[in-house]
Amino acid sequence: MIRAPQMPEEAIRARAREATAAAFPDLADYGHALFGATPRDTAGGDELDRARIVPPVFMPRRLERMFDLGREPLPADALLATEIGGFTSPLPVFLCAFGSTQVAGRGLGVDASEQAGRLGIPMVIGENVVPMHGYGRTADEPRPEDGLLGRIRAYADAVPDGSGGVVVQQSTEDADAEVWNLVYSDPFATRLLNSGRLAFELKVGQGAKPGLGGMTVMSRDRAAAVSEQYAMDEAFGRDTGKVLRCSSPGTFTEEILRQQVHLMRNNYPRARVWVKLHPGRDVGHAAEVAWAAGADAVTVDGAEGGTGWAPSVFLEQVGLPLAECLRRVGKHDAGLLVSGRVWEGSRALKCLAMGATAVGLGRAALIAVDEDAADGLVRLVRCLELELRLLLSALGKYDIHELTEDDLWFPNREEPQ
Repeated sequence: MIRAPQMPEEAIRARAREATAAAFPDLADYGHALFGATPRDTAGGDELDRARIVPPVFMPRRLERMFDLGREPLPADALLATEIGGFTSPLPVFLCAFGSTQVAGRGLGVDASEQAGRLGIPMVIGENVVPMHGYGRTADEPRPEDGLLGRIRAYADAVPDGSGGVVVQQSTEDADAEVWNLVYSDPFATRLLNSGRLAFELKVGQGAKPGLGGMTVMSRDRAAAVSEQYAMDEAFGRDTGKVLRCSSPGTFTEEILRQQVHLMRNNYPRARVWVKLHPGRDVGHAAEVAWAAGADAVTVDGAEGGTGWAPSVFLEQVGLPLAECLRRVGKHDAGLLVSGRVWEGSRALKCLAMGATAVGLGRAALIAVDEDAADGLVRLVRCLELELRLLLSALGKYDIHELTEDDLWFPNREEPQ
Protein backbone atom coordinates (compact mmCIF):
# COMPACT_ATOMS: atom_id res chain seq x y z
CA MET A 1 0.00 0.00 0.00
CA ILE A 2 1.36 3.41 -0.97
CA ARG A 3 1.25 6.40 1.36
CA ALA A 4 0.89 10.14 0.82
CA PRO A 5 1.34 11.89 4.20
CA GLN A 6 0.70 15.40 2.80
CA MET A 7 -2.66 14.38 1.29
CA PRO A 8 -5.98 13.52 3.00
CA GLU A 9 -5.32 9.91 2.14
CA GLU A 10 -8.26 8.34 3.99
CA ALA A 11 -10.74 10.72 2.37
CA ILE A 12 -9.32 9.92 -1.08
CA ARG A 13 -9.50 6.19 -0.42
CA ALA A 14 -13.10 6.59 0.73
CA ARG A 15 -13.94 8.22 -2.59
CA ALA A 16 -12.18 5.42 -4.46
CA ARG A 17 -14.49 2.97 -2.67
CA GLU A 18 -17.76 4.90 -2.40
CA ALA A 19 -17.73 7.32 -5.37
CA THR A 20 -20.33 10.11 -5.07
CA ALA A 21 -21.59 8.90 -1.67
CA ALA A 22 -18.29 10.11 -0.21
CA ALA A 23 -19.22 13.71 -1.06
CA PHE A 24 -21.63 13.66 1.88
CA PRO A 25 -21.39 12.90 5.61
CA ASP A 26 -21.68 9.29 6.74
CA LEU A 27 -25.10 8.06 5.63
CA ALA A 28 -25.54 6.19 8.93
CA ASP A 29 -25.67 9.56 10.71
CA TYR A 30 -28.72 10.76 8.76
CA GLY A 31 -31.64 11.32 11.12
CA HIS A 32 -29.40 11.10 14.17
CA ALA A 33 -26.96 13.98 13.80
CA LEU A 34 -27.11 17.71 13.04
CA PHE A 35 -24.50 18.99 10.63
CA GLY A 36 -22.67 22.28 10.22
CA ALA A 37 -19.31 23.72 9.38
CA THR A 38 -16.32 22.29 11.20
CA PRO A 39 -14.31 25.07 12.94
CA ARG A 40 -11.08 25.54 11.05
CA ASP A 41 -7.78 27.15 11.85
CA THR A 42 -7.62 29.79 9.12
CA ALA A 43 -3.83 29.69 9.33
CA GLY A 44 -3.79 26.05 8.23
CA GLY A 45 -3.40 24.79 4.67
CA ASP A 46 -2.35 26.92 1.72
CA GLU A 47 -4.06 29.96 0.22
CA LEU A 48 -6.38 27.87 -1.94
CA ASP A 49 -7.45 25.83 1.09
CA ARG A 50 -8.25 29.01 3.02
CA ALA A 51 -10.22 30.60 0.18
CA ARG A 52 -13.98 30.19 0.28
CA ILE A 53 -16.43 29.80 -2.60
CA VAL A 54 -19.03 32.57 -2.27
CA PRO A 55 -22.36 32.30 -4.13
CA PRO A 56 -24.20 35.58 -4.72
CA VAL A 57 -27.79 36.25 -3.67
CA PHE A 58 -28.86 37.49 -7.10
CA MET A 59 -28.28 35.03 -9.97
CA PRO A 60 -29.20 36.38 -13.41
CA ARG A 61 -27.45 33.47 -15.15
CA ARG A 62 -29.76 31.05 -13.34
CA LEU A 63 -32.70 32.97 -14.71
CA GLU A 64 -31.27 32.76 -18.23
CA ARG A 65 -30.69 29.03 -17.85
CA MET A 66 -34.28 28.62 -16.60
CA PHE A 67 -35.57 30.29 -19.77
CA ASP A 68 -33.37 27.99 -21.89
CA LEU A 69 -34.63 24.84 -20.15
CA GLY A 70 -38.22 25.87 -19.54
CA ARG A 71 -37.83 24.87 -15.88
CA GLU A 72 -35.71 25.60 -12.83
CA PRO A 73 -32.12 24.49 -13.54
CA LEU A 74 -30.50 21.75 -11.48
CA PRO A 75 -26.85 20.82 -10.81
CA ALA A 76 -27.12 18.11 -13.46
CA ASP A 77 -27.64 20.87 -16.02
CA ALA A 78 -24.18 22.32 -15.42
CA LEU A 79 -21.90 21.98 -18.44
CA LEU A 80 -18.40 20.71 -17.58
CA ALA A 81 -17.02 19.68 -20.99
CA THR A 82 -14.01 21.64 -22.19
CA GLU A 83 -10.97 21.61 -24.44
CA ILE A 84 -7.71 20.65 -22.75
CA GLY A 85 -4.58 21.40 -24.76
CA GLY A 86 -6.30 20.67 -28.06
CA PHE A 87 -8.20 17.61 -26.76
CA THR A 88 -11.92 17.27 -26.09
CA SER A 89 -12.67 16.25 -22.51
CA PRO A 90 -15.97 15.68 -20.69
CA LEU A 91 -14.49 17.28 -17.58
CA PRO A 92 -11.87 19.96 -16.82
CA VAL A 93 -9.61 17.23 -15.43
CA PHE A 94 -6.53 15.38 -16.68
CA LEU A 95 -4.27 12.66 -15.33
CA CYS A 96 -0.89 14.05 -14.27
CA ALA A 97 2.43 12.63 -15.39
CA PHE A 98 3.68 9.47 -13.71
CA GLY A 99 7.26 8.91 -14.71
CA SER A 100 9.71 6.18 -13.82
CA THR A 101 9.28 6.39 -10.05
CA GLN A 102 8.82 3.05 -8.33
CA VAL A 103 5.50 4.15 -6.81
CA ALA A 104 3.88 4.30 -10.27
CA GLY A 105 5.22 0.85 -11.08
CA ARG A 106 3.73 -2.44 -9.93
CA GLY A 107 0.97 -1.97 -12.48
CA LEU A 108 -0.45 1.23 -10.95
CA GLY A 109 0.58 3.32 -13.95
CA VAL A 110 -1.14 0.94 -16.36
CA ASP A 111 -4.29 0.69 -14.20
CA ALA A 112 -4.51 4.48 -13.95
CA SER A 113 -4.06 4.74 -17.73
CA GLU A 114 -6.94 2.35 -18.42
CA GLN A 115 -9.29 4.18 -16.06
CA ALA A 116 -8.35 7.61 -17.45
CA GLY A 117 -9.18 6.20 -20.88
CA ARG A 118 -12.60 5.04 -19.71
CA LEU A 119 -13.26 8.49 -18.28
CA GLY A 120 -12.25 10.11 -21.57
CA ILE A 121 -9.92 12.59 -19.85
CA PRO A 122 -6.40 13.37 -21.21
CA MET A 123 -3.46 11.51 -19.71
CA VAL A 124 0.19 12.55 -19.42
CA ILE A 125 2.96 9.93 -19.36
CA GLY A 126 5.97 11.24 -17.48
CA GLU A 127 9.65 11.38 -18.27
CA ASN A 128 12.30 8.64 -18.02
CA VAL A 129 9.89 5.72 -18.54
CA VAL A 130 11.71 4.40 -21.62
CA PRO A 131 15.30 4.64 -20.31
CA MET A 132 14.25 3.02 -17.01
CA HIS A 133 11.53 0.51 -17.95
CA GLY A 134 11.84 0.21 -21.70
CA TYR A 135 9.47 1.08 -24.51
CA GLY A 136 7.49 -2.12 -24.05
CA ARG A 137 7.91 -3.88 -27.36
CA THR A 138 10.13 -6.76 -26.22
CA ALA A 139 10.21 -9.01 -23.17
CA ASP A 140 13.93 -8.48 -22.61
CA GLU A 141 13.51 -4.81 -21.69
CA PRO A 142 14.10 -3.89 -18.00
CA ARG A 143 10.40 -3.80 -17.00
CA PRO A 144 8.23 -4.30 -20.11
CA GLU A 145 5.03 -4.43 -18.04
CA ASP A 146 5.65 -0.81 -16.98
CA GLY A 147 6.92 0.34 -20.37
CA LEU A 148 5.61 3.34 -22.25
CA LEU A 149 3.72 1.30 -24.82
CA GLY A 150 1.84 -0.62 -22.12
CA ARG A 151 0.41 2.61 -20.70
CA ILE A 152 -0.53 3.92 -24.15
CA ARG A 153 -2.22 0.64 -25.07
CA ALA A 154 -4.20 0.51 -21.82
CA TYR A 155 -5.48 4.02 -22.45
CA ALA A 156 -6.14 3.70 -26.18
CA ASP A 157 -8.09 0.46 -25.76
CA ALA A 158 -10.45 2.09 -23.25
CA VAL A 159 -10.91 5.70 -24.41
CA PRO A 160 -14.13 6.57 -26.29
CA ASP A 161 -13.82 7.87 -29.84
CA GLY A 162 -13.46 11.63 -30.03
CA SER A 163 -12.48 12.14 -26.41
CA GLY A 164 -9.27 12.48 -24.42
CA GLY A 165 -5.68 12.19 -25.61
CA VAL A 166 -2.23 10.93 -24.64
CA VAL A 167 0.61 13.33 -23.80
CA VAL A 168 4.19 12.02 -23.71
CA GLN A 169 6.86 13.94 -21.81
CA GLN A 170 10.50 13.90 -22.84
CA SER A 171 13.51 14.66 -20.66
CA THR A 172 17.12 15.09 -21.74
CA GLU A 173 17.68 11.36 -21.26
CA ASP A 174 14.45 10.58 -23.13
CA ALA A 175 15.70 12.69 -26.03
CA ASP A 176 18.82 10.52 -26.15
CA ALA A 177 16.50 7.50 -26.35
CA GLU A 178 14.48 9.26 -29.11
CA VAL A 179 11.22 8.70 -27.24
CA TRP A 180 9.12 11.11 -29.29
CA ASN A 181 10.41 9.59 -32.52
CA LEU A 182 9.48 6.10 -31.27
CA VAL A 183 5.95 7.14 -30.36
CA TYR A 184 5.34 9.29 -33.44
CA SER A 185 6.25 6.43 -35.79
CA ASP A 186 4.66 3.60 -33.78
CA PRO A 187 1.79 1.86 -35.62
CA PHE A 188 -0.06 1.47 -32.33
CA ALA A 189 -0.14 5.24 -31.84
CA THR A 190 -1.59 5.78 -35.33
CA ARG A 191 -5.19 5.74 -34.07
CA LEU A 192 -4.44 8.51 -31.60
CA LEU A 193 -2.38 10.48 -34.12
CA ASN A 194 -5.01 10.22 -36.87
CA SER A 195 -7.72 11.44 -34.51
CA GLY A 196 -5.63 14.37 -33.22
CA ARG A 197 -5.24 12.85 -29.76
CA LEU A 198 -1.48 12.68 -29.36
CA ALA A 199 0.68 15.40 -27.79
CA PHE A 200 4.29 15.79 -26.71
CA GLU A 201 5.16 17.75 -23.59
CA LEU A 202 8.42 19.59 -23.10
CA LYS A 203 9.23 19.38 -19.40
CA VAL A 204 10.94 22.51 -18.13
CA GLY A 205 10.41 21.62 -14.47
CA GLN A 206 8.01 20.35 -11.81
CA GLY A 207 6.51 21.69 -8.60
CA ALA A 208 8.06 19.34 -6.08
CA LYS A 209 11.64 20.15 -7.08
CA PRO A 210 11.86 23.37 -9.13
CA GLY A 211 15.13 23.68 -11.03
CA LEU A 212 16.05 20.01 -10.59
CA GLY A 213 15.59 17.02 -12.86
CA GLY A 214 13.92 13.76 -11.94
CA MET A 215 15.29 11.72 -9.04
CA THR A 216 14.80 8.11 -8.07
CA VAL A 217 16.44 5.67 -5.66
CA MET A 218 17.97 2.58 -7.23
CA SER A 219 19.76 -0.57 -6.20
CA ARG A 220 23.44 -0.63 -7.08
CA ASP A 221 22.94 -3.40 -9.64
CA ARG A 222 20.14 -1.52 -11.38
CA ALA A 223 22.08 1.74 -11.21
CA ALA A 224 25.05 0.13 -12.93
CA ALA A 225 22.83 -0.84 -15.86
CA VAL A 226 21.82 2.80 -16.57
CA SER A 227 24.93 4.62 -15.35
CA GLU A 228 25.84 5.72 -18.88
CA GLN A 229 22.51 7.51 -19.23
CA TYR A 230 22.16 9.09 -15.78
CA ALA A 231 24.27 10.75 -13.13
CA MET A 232 24.55 8.71 -9.92
CA ASP A 233 25.13 10.15 -6.45
CA GLU A 234 26.25 8.41 -3.26
CA ALA A 235 23.87 10.52 -1.18
CA PHE A 236 22.99 7.59 1.08
CA GLY A 237 26.55 6.45 1.72
CA ARG A 238 28.73 3.86 0.04
CA ASP A 239 27.92 1.31 2.73
CA THR A 240 24.25 1.14 1.65
CA GLY A 241 22.78 -0.75 -1.26
CA LYS A 242 21.03 2.34 -2.62
CA VAL A 243 22.13 5.02 -5.08
CA LEU A 244 20.47 8.33 -6.03
CA ARG A 245 19.77 8.55 -9.76
CA CYS A 246 19.63 12.13 -11.06
CA SER A 247 18.26 13.34 -14.38
CA SER A 248 19.44 16.49 -16.09
CA PRO A 249 16.98 19.37 -15.63
CA GLY A 250 17.87 20.82 -19.02
CA THR A 251 18.88 24.41 -19.64
CA PHE A 252 16.37 27.03 -20.77
CA THR A 253 16.42 30.64 -21.82
CA GLU A 254 13.60 32.49 -23.57
CA GLU A 255 15.16 31.76 -26.95
CA ILE A 256 15.83 28.10 -26.16
CA LEU A 257 12.21 27.61 -25.08
CA ARG A 258 10.93 29.31 -28.24
CA GLN A 259 13.18 27.21 -30.45
CA GLN A 260 12.23 23.99 -28.68
CA VAL A 261 8.53 24.65 -29.28
CA HIS A 262 9.24 25.55 -32.92
CA LEU A 263 11.26 22.35 -33.28
CA MET A 264 8.41 20.26 -31.88
CA ARG A 265 5.97 21.93 -34.25
CA ASN A 266 8.26 21.30 -37.21
CA ASN A 267 9.32 17.72 -36.42
CA TYR A 268 5.95 16.44 -35.19
CA PRO A 269 3.36 18.51 -37.08
CA ARG A 270 0.46 16.16 -36.29
CA ALA A 271 1.03 16.15 -32.53
CA ARG A 272 -0.11 18.79 -30.07
CA VAL A 273 2.56 20.70 -28.14
CA TRP A 274 2.46 21.05 -24.36
CA VAL A 275 5.00 22.75 -22.09
CA LYS A 276 5.33 22.01 -18.38
CA LEU A 277 6.70 24.72 -16.08
CA HIS A 278 7.80 24.64 -12.47
CA PRO A 279 6.50 27.32 -10.05
CA GLY A 280 9.26 29.82 -10.76
CA ARG A 281 9.07 33.50 -9.95
CA ASP A 282 8.83 34.32 -13.69
CA VAL A 283 6.19 31.66 -14.40
CA GLY A 284 3.81 34.20 -15.95
CA HIS A 285 6.41 35.41 -18.42
CA ALA A 286 7.53 31.86 -19.22
CA ALA A 287 3.95 30.84 -19.96
CA GLU A 288 3.55 33.80 -22.33
CA VAL A 289 6.75 32.83 -24.16
CA ALA A 290 5.53 29.25 -24.59
CA TRP A 291 2.09 30.29 -25.84
CA ALA A 292 3.53 32.87 -28.23
CA ALA A 293 5.83 30.21 -29.67
CA GLY A 294 2.83 28.01 -30.46
CA ALA A 295 2.24 25.75 -27.45
CA ASP A 296 -1.28 24.34 -27.28
CA ALA A 297 -1.12 24.19 -23.49
CA VAL A 298 1.09 25.21 -20.61
CA THR A 299 1.04 23.09 -17.46
CA VAL A 300 2.07 24.70 -14.17
CA ASP A 301 2.82 22.68 -11.07
CA GLY A 302 2.41 24.62 -7.86
CA ALA A 303 4.92 24.07 -5.07
CA GLU A 304 2.29 21.75 -3.56
CA GLY A 305 2.81 19.31 -6.43
CA GLY A 306 3.82 15.77 -5.55
CA THR A 307 6.64 13.47 -6.55
CA GLY A 308 8.04 10.04 -5.92
CA TRP A 309 11.30 11.43 -4.51
CA ALA A 310 12.86 14.83 -3.83
CA PRO A 311 15.10 16.59 -1.27
CA SER A 312 13.08 17.64 1.78
CA VAL A 313 14.28 21.24 1.57
CA PHE A 314 12.71 21.51 -1.91
CA LEU A 315 9.43 20.02 -0.75
CA GLU A 316 9.17 22.51 2.10
CA GLN A 317 10.94 25.67 0.95
CA VAL A 318 11.24 26.03 -2.83
CA GLY A 319 8.78 27.36 -5.42
CA LEU A 320 5.66 29.52 -5.52
CA PRO A 321 2.37 28.18 -4.14
CA LEU A 322 -0.21 27.28 -6.76
CA ALA A 323 -2.47 30.24 -5.93
CA GLU A 324 0.39 32.67 -6.54
CA CYS A 325 1.28 30.91 -9.81
CA LEU A 326 -2.31 31.35 -10.97
CA ARG A 327 -2.23 35.00 -9.97
CA ARG A 328 1.02 35.67 -11.86
CA VAL A 329 -0.12 33.88 -15.01
CA GLY A 330 -3.61 35.39 -14.91
CA LYS A 331 -6.56 34.75 -17.18
CA HIS A 332 -5.58 33.75 -20.71
CA ASP A 333 -7.36 32.56 -23.83
CA ALA A 334 -4.81 29.77 -24.26
CA GLY A 335 -4.79 26.52 -22.31
CA LEU A 336 -3.49 26.77 -18.74
CA LEU A 337 -3.40 23.45 -16.90
CA VAL A 338 -2.48 23.29 -13.23
CA SER A 339 -1.78 20.72 -10.55
CA GLY A 340 -0.85 20.67 -6.90
CA ARG A 341 -2.72 18.69 -4.24
CA VAL A 342 -5.99 18.62 -6.20
CA TRP A 343 -8.30 15.81 -5.11
CA GLU A 344 -11.80 17.21 -4.70
CA GLY A 345 -14.23 19.66 -6.27
CA SER A 346 -13.68 22.81 -4.21
CA ARG A 347 -9.93 23.05 -4.86
CA ALA A 348 -10.52 22.25 -8.51
CA LEU A 349 -13.16 24.96 -8.83
CA LYS A 350 -10.96 27.55 -7.12
CA CYS A 351 -8.18 26.87 -9.65
CA LEU A 352 -10.64 27.15 -12.54
CA ALA A 353 -12.04 30.41 -11.15
CA MET A 354 -8.51 31.84 -11.01
CA GLY A 355 -7.87 31.15 -14.69
CA ALA A 356 -7.00 27.48 -15.13
CA THR A 357 -8.53 25.56 -18.03
CA ALA A 358 -8.23 22.21 -16.25
CA VAL A 359 -6.74 20.60 -13.15
CA GLY A 360 -4.54 17.54 -12.88
CA LEU A 361 -4.85 14.58 -10.53
CA GLY A 362 -1.49 13.15 -9.47
CA ARG A 363 -1.02 11.64 -6.02
CA ALA A 364 -4.79 11.45 -5.53
CA ALA A 365 -5.11 9.35 -8.67
CA LEU A 366 -2.40 6.91 -7.58
CA ILE A 367 -3.93 6.56 -4.11
CA ALA A 368 -7.34 5.86 -5.68
CA VAL A 369 -5.91 3.21 -8.00
CA ASP A 370 -3.97 1.70 -5.12
CA GLU A 371 -7.24 1.43 -3.21
CA ASP A 372 -9.10 -0.16 -6.14
CA ALA A 373 -7.15 -1.11 -9.25
CA ALA A 374 -10.29 -1.63 -11.33
CA ASP A 375 -12.42 1.44 -10.56
CA GLY A 376 -10.78 3.61 -7.88
CA LEU A 377 -9.84 6.50 -10.16
CA VAL A 378 -13.21 6.40 -11.92
CA ARG A 379 -15.02 6.68 -8.59
CA LEU A 380 -12.73 9.48 -7.37
CA VAL A 381 -13.38 11.50 -10.52
CA ARG A 382 -17.13 10.88 -10.39
CA CYS A 383 -17.18 12.30 -6.87
CA LEU A 384 -15.19 15.34 -7.96
CA GLU A 385 -17.56 15.76 -10.92
CA LEU A 386 -20.63 15.80 -8.67
CA GLU A 387 -19.02 18.40 -6.40
CA LEU A 388 -18.19 20.60 -9.40
CA ARG A 389 -21.79 20.44 -10.59
CA LEU A 390 -23.16 21.26 -7.14
CA LEU A 391 -20.74 24.14 -6.61
CA LEU A 392 -21.25 25.59 -10.09
CA SER A 393 -25.01 25.48 -9.68
CA ALA A 394 -24.77 27.08 -6.23
CA LEU A 395 -22.91 29.99 -7.84
CA GLY A 396 -25.80 30.43 -10.28
CA LYS A 397 -23.59 29.46 -13.22
CA TYR A 398 -24.15 26.54 -15.57
CA ASP A 399 -21.03 26.49 -17.70
CA ILE A 400 -17.58 25.83 -16.24
CA HIS A 401 -16.12 28.58 -18.44
CA GLU A 402 -18.17 31.26 -16.62
CA LEU A 403 -16.20 31.05 -13.39
CA THR A 404 -14.24 34.13 -12.29
CA GLU A 405 -12.22 35.13 -9.24
CA ASP A 406 -15.29 37.06 -8.03
CA ASP A 407 -16.63 33.64 -7.04
CA LEU A 408 -13.90 33.37 -4.38
CA TRP A 409 -13.12 35.12 -1.10
CA PHE A 410 -9.62 35.08 0.35
CA PRO A 411 -9.17 35.85 4.06
CA ASN A 412 -6.82 38.69 4.91
CA ARG A 413 -6.88 40.06 1.36
CA GLU A 414 -8.16 43.55 0.84
CA GLU A 415 -11.39 43.53 -1.11
CA PRO A 416 -11.65 45.86 -4.15
CA GLN A 417 -13.75 48.95 -3.51
